[in-house]
Amino acid sequence: MLNRRIFIKTALSGATLVAAGGFSACTAATSTGSGADGSGVAELKLSFQEGIAPGQTLAEKFDLMEQLGVTGFEPGGGGLENRVTEIKDALKGRNIKVSAICAGFRGFMLSTEQAVRDEFFSTVKTIIATAGELGSTGVIMVPAFNGQKPCLPHTQETRNFLCEQLTILGSYAVEHGTTVILEPLNRKEAFFLRQVADAASICRDVNHPGVRCMGDFWHMTGEETSDMGALISGGEYLQHIHIASRKRRSMPGEDGEADNYTEGFKALKMLGYDKYISYECGCRGDRNIVVPESVKLLKEQWAKA
Repeated sequence: MLNRRIFIKTALSGATLVAAGGFSACTAATSTGSGADGSGVAELKLSFQEGIAPGQTLAEKFDLMEQLGVTGFEPGGGGLENRVTEIKDALKGRNIKVSAICAGFRGFMLSTEQAVRDEFFSTVKTIIATAGELGSTGVIMVPAFNGQKPCLPHTQETRNFLCEQLTILGSYAVEHGTTVILEPLNRKEAFFLRQVADAASICRDVNHPGVRCMGDFWHMTGEETSDMGALISGGEYLQHIHIASRKRRSMPGEDGEADNYTEGFKALKMLGYDKYISYECGCRGDRNIVVPESVKLLKEQWAKA
């Protein structure tokens, strides 16, 4: 059985170590934090998932993204190996790169059934190899969603097993020049991994350059007490960010005053965060109007942070 005190201590100690590092305030544009690439300069690098920008083709979507200063593209992982040429051709000559790859695998890592775990490893390795070919920052994964059963119990033994399997995947990812990225979700979707500090502590225990984590403002709204605290707890392991409106998971800005990300942006500046902040959301209004307004809002809040 799980010793809860040990588990909580493990989950929180990563955040404590990061917080103890003595981060200081920074300017509106840059930071002197460590930075994932060692540059120490924080940068607002926005990314869109494929369905965000209006347009019938990738070329039309990328045209608008370039106009808005969006420099990242986050495709889904399902069937991605068959789209390498299409995506590479669409990106030629553009100031847009592939950011993270959003899932797309089958099966799940924490299944009690070996066949399901085998399916997970087979499909996720294909996506990881493709991510490397596209120059992606990593493949986003969730150890187990609530609806995926039968699942291993939430125990210390399961956590140890997860770390062992992530070490294998991390090594494979490094071989292909990319990473695997743990995504904490809200408890309605995945109870096993819900907070950025939990994911960061797993990354710390795995201690592998190919295993990283991310934050998602939508999930953080329901699970974290502080945007700043949550993202700082990610520390050096923070590889990607998802963003959506805070009430309806719509376009940032469509939920009015609730859509304030300034404290989270302050944390990213403190960390010298230089990876992508990617839109993962729906849209209530006309995308031709809402999308540019949303990008403008995030740029303003980044400048204020």
